[in-house]
Amino acid sequence: MILYDLKCDKGHVFEAWFHSSAAYDRQVADGEVACAVCGSAKIEKAPMAPRLSRGRSGEKQAESGQSVQSAGTAASLPDAEAAGELRRKLKELRRHVEANCEYVGSAFPEEARKIHYGETSPRGIYGETSDDEAKKMKDEGLPVARIPWLRKDDA
Repeated sequence: MILYDLKCDKGHVFEAWFHSSAAYDRQVADGEVACAVCGSAKIEKAPMAPRLSRGRSGEKQAESGQSVQSAGTAASLPDAEAAGELRRKLKELRRHVEANCEYVGSAFPEEARKIHYGETSPRGIYGETSDDEAKKMKDEGLPVARIPWLRKDDA
């Protein structure tokens, strides 16, 4: 899995995981990747910090070998810490979506199509749909994404 920082044409920066670099290229070309903030499918990779790893002295070292002092990245943390960081990011994502998007529940496919086809004003929405319906929507060209959603008591 590869984590990329992405940027939409409106300047919003967000993160997304991909199985491989080729999977990223294919999904972006097919319009399957959309901005987590505004829904734009015009996406490019954003500049990212260098991957850091621990040196022998316990200092973190950049791949070039230069010594740096930096907070660890999820890739360099032990598994429990990485899982905690992932949980924190998922909580942050849920708060962002709930604060900036309209919950439409099971009407999600219908509302997403209305927005996509210009029958209603564009806005961020979220809700539920089946895996089959999500695939149909993607095949139709709708910029939708399935995200891991923590239960409210976990968030």
